[in-house]
Amino acid sequence: IAVTVVTQQPSVVTLTRGESASIDCNLGSVTGYTADWYKQIPGGVPQYVLEFHKNLADVKYGPGFSSPHFTSTCKSVSDCRLIINNVEEGDSAVYYCTTWDDSAQEHVSQ
Repeated sequence: IAVTVVTQQPSVVTLTRGESASIDCNLGSVTGYTADWYKQIPGGVPQYVLEFHKNLADVKYGPGFSSPHFTSTCKSVSDCRLIINNVEEGDSAVYYCTTWDDSAQEHVSQ
């Protein structure tokens, strides 16, 4: 059984209004084509922020999220980053990445 470990750094990001912040995600050996980012306010349900297609370098946004406030990049098939530009007060939340693991046939996250 393959074990996939998805890690994010840093685990806590200090957001400063008007500045930019980034969260890195290492998808390990996962073979999925996308990095999917979610935002969760404590006590709330996860909100789908965006999907970054690693091969096409294409971003698809969830409802209420858009460029240039949120964007993503991947410098390799396993190392991806969520970037929040011009941080606003409402951006404070838990963010996490997931991807589809073809071998396990399920989404994996940290």
